[in-house]
Amino acid sequence: MPSLHDATRGRILFGGDYNPEQWPEEVWADDVRLMKEAGVNSVTVGVFSWAMIEPRPGAREFGWLDRLLDLLHTHGIGVVLATPTSSPPPWMGALHPETLPRAEDGSLVAYGSRQHFCPSSPVYRHYAAALTEDLAARYADHPALTVWHINNEYCTHCWCDETAAHFRRWLASRYTTLGALDEAWGTAFWSQRYDSWAEILPPRRAQYLRNPAQELDFKRFTSDALMECYTAERDIVARHTPHIPVTTNFMPLWSGQDAWAWAEQEDIVSVDVYPDPADPHGGQYNAMLADMTRSQARGPWMVMEQAAGTVNWRPVNHPKPDGLNRLWSWQAVARGADALCYFQWRQSRQGAEKFHSGMLGHAGEHGRTFREVKRIGAELALTGGEVSGTEVPADVAVLHDWDAWWSSTQDGRPSSLLSYPELLRTWHRALWEEGIGTDFTRPGADLSAYRMVLVPQLQLLSDAATDNLVAYVRGGGTLVCGFFTGVTDVDDRIRPGGMDSRLRELFGIRTVHEWWPLDAEATVECHGFRGTLWSEELEPDGSAETVAAYTGGELDGLPAVLRKGTAWYVSTLPEPRALRDLLGRAAAGAGVRPVVEGLPAGVEAVRRGALLFLLNHGRSPVRVELTGRHVDLLTATGCDGGVELGRYGVAVLQEASA
Repeated sequence: MPSLHDATRGRILFGGDYNPEQWPEEVWADDVRLMKEAGVNSVTVGVFSWAMIEPRPGAREFGWLDRLLDLLHTHGIGVVLATPTSSPPPWMGALHPETLPRAEDGSLVAYGSRQHFCPSSPVYRHYAAALTEDLAARYADHPALTVWHINNEYCTHCWCDETAAHFRRWLASRYTTLGALDEAWGTAFWSQRYDSWAEILPPRRAQYLRNPAQELDFKRFTSDALMECYTAERDIVARHTPHIPVTTNFMPLWSGQDAWAWAEQEDIVSVDVYPDPADPHGGQYNAMLADMTRSQARGPWMVMEQAAGTVNWRPVNHPKPDGLNRLWSWQAVARGADALCYFQWRQSRQGAEKFHSGMLGHAGEHGRTFREVKRIGAELALTGGEVSGTEVPADVAVLHDWDAWWSSTQDGRPSSLLSYPELLRTWHRALWEEGIGTDFTRPGADLSAYRMVLVPQLQLLSDAATDNLVAYVRGGGTLVCGFFTGVTDVDDRIRPGGMDSRLRELFGIRTVHEWWPLDAEATVECHGFRGTLWSEELEPDGSAETVAAYTGGELDGLPAVLRKGTAWYVSTLPEPRALRDLLGRAAAGAGVRPVVEGLPAGVEAVRRGALLFLLNHGRSPVRVELTGRHVDLLTATGCDGGVELGRYGVAVLQEASA
């Protein structure tokens, strides 16, 4: 099976989306000149080119794309060639309105933007497959082709009649009988029992609360329906070019795709990352997305999109201060990226994203953004051979599961303030600030390689996943579990006792009497810290140590944090410093140590292969003390005893030979 290594050939890919159809052809030569100046060795082409290639049904206009790929190859620039199926041309919506998605209320989602297609539409799938077939046949042997990029940011949802029919087929395959579906969905509640498959609809806008099990299955179905579109195109290009790796770009922490399942269908796992420059924790968010994507890839991965400067879709779009683009780019490399790409190469002058930055911005080749891009390209060229293909070790895993996420978003839950992705981010931040390397993995995965496993919050846990956690602890692993975990089974059915009995025994809990969610600004006092967001009325069974108890209020004296052997249960969300201390204590007990001890505040240390990356997320210079002698590959200078890092500074250190 082809891989990212086949595309990188021992270097870091560097470039971005290239949309030359937005510019006169005479601009292309200037683009190539500046790409070479910036060290660009890869560009993504064709993402939104459907109307250019197929201006009317069945027509094919490949001449411009032929000339473009030839030009890029002549100048040594590889091509990530996209199937342009994320954005159907206007003629499709006009001639075939049944290909357009419908919203939950039944209203038509018109063409005129992008991603305006129903994933279940056989007409859309026919046109997408035909175009992909011709694209793959034409460019299979083109020497510029290095990677196939299928579609773009699969994010379409649809509630139309075609989707309803597809959903019913999916359900019939999953449950076989209506009786099994009624049992799984709990349709005895509110007189929802089904008498025929034809009665079943997607969870459209309803009079009041919708069936949460139906909503959960519809989210599972939507991820699968989109994946069918992806695999259909993937199989076409793979048949023509079995030696060329295939990818599609994830959106980070987007709930619509089960990325664990999708990653198994990709040769390369790629993601679009856009931390907010105004977010004081933007660096940690970038690190978390890198850790998550690397874990899905089980090795090196690809930044398909990032911003060289501003984006255009936040309420206020802040630019990246000088040096931040370089810092976050190197942070991705440190955490396993073997490709750094941007949206996009040349900033658009028209269209909805004309205020979204490019590698070559409106300020042109003399602008600050392009100068920083050139610096990154030059540094990658110097160090890529030492970095590409190497691994990032981690002794800790954070469990992350789409079923659990989907189940936690239903209406009628104990607290709408509980945000699954925010909890992931909060727990990861505590480890990041402790300097502890982290992977992500699924609840049912083999956990034996990790000294410590964290469960920030998994409302839904399957029987197999629960048994897996119990076996991990019985085998000597350290498990730290957050509140409201193991509450429901795979059908979103509440477990007796408020938590799965196997977990209650694991943590020393007899029963969960009540969940006590907190208001937005409220806190609960615990011995040694304050808790936020949530609390629980737990009755311990006497087999566990109360590490911290609630003090005052209705829960006075009851356990806030329990520990039974190497299993910890945290029934509230400690304030950031307290969570960091708690996880640091558990990690130390598990034999987990920071990558580098005693780092200054705001400095991140990551080991990748034989290299040590130091990244200063602060605006003030700092000194990092180290033992031994190192060489900074970015400057080719020796470092004895310590390293000076300037504002947003980066060092890539290799141990010097004696």
